[in-house]
Amino acid sequence: MTATLRLRPLSVVEEGDEVLIGDPERGTFVAVPPVGGVVVRALLDGATLDEAAARAAEFAGEPVDLADFVTALTDLGFVETADAAPVLPATAPVQQRGWTGGPPPALVRPLFSAAAWCGYAAAAAFAVACFALRPDLWPRPSDVLSTTGELGTSLLILLPIGYALVALHEVGHWLAARALGLRSRFGVDRRLFFLVFETDLSQLWSVPRRRRYGPQLAGLAVDGVVLAVLLGVQLAAGPVVPVPAMVYAVVAGMLWQCMVFLRTDLYGVLVTATGCHDLWRVSSLLLRRAAGRLDAAGQAELAAAAPRDVRVGSWFRWVRLVGYPLAAAYLALYYGPLLVDVGRWALLGFAGGAGTVRFWWGLLVALLAYAPVVAAAWFGLSALRRRPPA
Repeated sequence: MTATLRLRPLSVVEEGDEVLIGDPERGTFVAVPPVGGVVVRALLDGATLDEAAARAAEFAGEPVDLADFVTALTDLGFVETADAAPVLPATAPVQQRGWTGGPPPALVRPLFSAAAWCGYAAAAAFAVACFALRPDLWPRPSDVLSTTGELGTSLLILLPIGYALVALHEVGHWLAARALGLRSRFGVDRRLFFLVFETDLSQLWSVPRRRRYGPQLAGLAVDGVVLAVLLGVQLAAGPVVPVPAMVYAVVAGMLWQCMVFLRTDLYGVLVTATGCHDLWRVSSLLLRRAAGRLDAAGQAELAAAAPRDVRVGSWFRWVRLVGYPLAAAYLALYYGPLLVDVGRWALLGFAGGAGTVRFWWGLLVALLAYAPVVAAAWFGLSALRRRPPA
């Protein structure tokens, strides 16, 4: 048989005892046995199905039937068709529809060289030393609301600054991906009761594991540099407005990234370091099994999961479970005081009635302060409505 199978431009990456094949344009990746990688490489080289089967048989030491594998490739969308337009799966409730390119890789690669990473590590070490030697520099919620003499004005000034700091964090991910010649896309999602901005780095699966760490850690590297600069300003000039509030925002963001049970940046690092492919799903299945709520379909899915995912998921599921109260404590410690103070301040303005400027000023500020919480709740309710009945 001289039939050929034309594949889309797939990536083929050795991943321990498996091979990761995927379509970077569509952000779809799957782990297959090494013999599957031999077949895909042969087809990408223009081999016929017979020639690919021969190469696979030579590798495996026995005849290989390609029928099921070809069917799987077709179902995954890896086979080139007349309609070659990529269809990107949504990874967040609010999702950018296409990939973002950007500057040439050679232009931004120096920002993520070994020397640059040494600088980022030094900045982080400087920040830690500042907090250790000067505990008074550690930020407090009151730093946010005392930027000016009036709470509403303080919040209105700091909200754009906070969003700018978040944008800098995400730009770090994007530029680090560009340094590898990859593209990314941006979205808005929910983690428990938190609204989050995220950078979709799915294309990282198309590069070897050791090269994924840079883009995953780049956001924290940017945060560390910003924090070091802000602390340096405080050491040199004292608590200049609005520097303490900015320190608070950066520290809160960095602590957030440490909560791996919320699929933060460090969760991505954990997945890369452990060689897992679907840790979140497998740990969810393991939690359901521990609670006695795993149905037959879930049991079959768990039985077919990669052994490494099951092995890591067996302890990561408990990290997730313990994480829920930790996330609640984080909310209460870092955002609860702000929301309570804003609520009290707004209510004082409402007391004057709708005919006063203070009423509408309080309403505007309260809407801005509570909008992320309301949006997170809305995303959560929408997800519950979309969930199929048990």
